[in-house]
Amino acid sequence: MISKRISSIGASETLRISAKAKELASRGVDVLDLSVGEPDFATPQNVKAAGKRAIDENRTKYTPSPGLPDLRKAIAEKLRGDNGVEYAPDEIIVSSGAKQSLYNAFMAILNEGDEVVVPAPYWVSYLPQVMLAGGRPVVFEMREEDGFKLTLEALKAAITPRTKAVIINSPSNPTGAAYSRQELDALCATAVMEGLLIVADEIYEKLVYDGFKFTSVASLGEALKERTILINGVSKSHSMTGWRLGYAAGPREIVSAMNKVQSHSTSNASSISQIAAIEALRGPQAEVARMVAEFEKRRNYILGELKRIPGLSLVEPKGAFYVFPNCSAYYGKAPAGGKTITGSVALGEFLMDVAHVAVVPGAAFGNDRCIRLSYATSMEDLKKAARRVAEAFAGLR
Repeated sequence: MISKRISSIGASETLRISAKAKELASRGVDVLDLSVGEPDFATPQNVKAAGKRAIDENRTKYTPSPGLPDLRKAIAEKLRGDNGVEYAPDEIIVSSGAKQSLYNAFMAILNEGDEVVVPAPYWVSYLPQVMLAGGRPVVFEMREEDGFKLTLEALKAAITPRTKAVIINSPSNPTGAAYSRQELDALCATAVMEGLLIVADEIYEKLVYDGFKFTSVASLGEALKERTILINGVSKSHSMTGWRLGYAAGPREIVSAMNKVQSHSTSNASSISQIAAIEALRGPQAEVARMVAEFEKRRNYILGELKRIPGLSLVEPKGAFYVFPNCSAYYGKAPAGGKTITGSVALGEFLMDVAHVAVVPGAAFGNDRCIRLSYATSMEDLKKAARRVAEAFAGLR
């Protein structure tokens, strides 16, 4: 009874693990959840107030499918001011989260059998979304020694006559890797020369550390802008994950096609969330800066703790709020009287059952040697989790 299209994909592994952690917590187990991909901070007060006003003013009806005109103008202002790239409002579409923006994009550009280059480690939904749109993901695993970043050589090796697009996620989920302007210049020039589209997932743009300067793909020149679908939103930058508000900017023809998809699926993003997003983009940004500073402290702490665990290797993340340690030195080992650790899934189950710490297996991201830990939690819980994880690893023989 189920279509082949749906039967070929699985549910989100990150959501599954988060649900398991919540289920254990409901039974009284003290689970520390490092699986979740959302800031633990409250939405800024001014943004919440804007949402409340929208309700009080009865702004609760349908909006134009691509989004409120004023929000699309605010996004254009943001892209001009922050990223140095010009978009007209009709080159922008607002959706129910950046995840829907990505799905709309793949539905708009892919024909049956078109290939999309997906660097691994990758965000868990890239492959299913490409497949649901009829495309074929071509996965190339990036090397730890390259900082888990796509190299020019790897991109050239992945391109075939059927390649339609390449995904560039910077900063990356799950690794936190971020591309410099020079790295992007080389990769994107090759993509344009090969006639490819670039799907630039920039949702973690604001969450960068050590003075790293973020560069938007679309800002690298008009030829690149004409072949780039820029994906962003307010969920990570303003701690608005539950508001479900993302956006895309790109060539007018592609954005129009994305709007066709959206008009027949969700119609439009929440009117209340759209009004709150206007305030998020145009209002004070002090809370964003405060959140980033706290994330950097947590990143530094968890990196220091993980480096103390023998056998783990780490690439230092420059952005997002994840660490992606290579734990494969522990594969083949087992706790006293327990099961042998055979890979990242077994390791995740071990840490959940023994340490009561929820992490996401690297297999979900295309790299079975690693696990993903999110430091989007309080420093108190992060310290407890680090201690438990270290003790659990110490018990493997």
